[in-house]
Amino acid sequence: MAKKLVIIGGGAGGASVAAEAKRRDPSLSILMIEEGKYVSTAA
Repeated sequence: MAKKLVIIGGGAGGASVAAEAKRRDPSLSILMIEEGKYVSTAA
């Protein structure tokens, strides 16, 4: 069963966590939740 990670917040911190988590475990499924209209794309 694949591991799942939910990140609350799509700002720079959330994007950095998502990138680092994916580097450490490429099979990880990531869901990022952001209340606002825009999400950070640079990490």
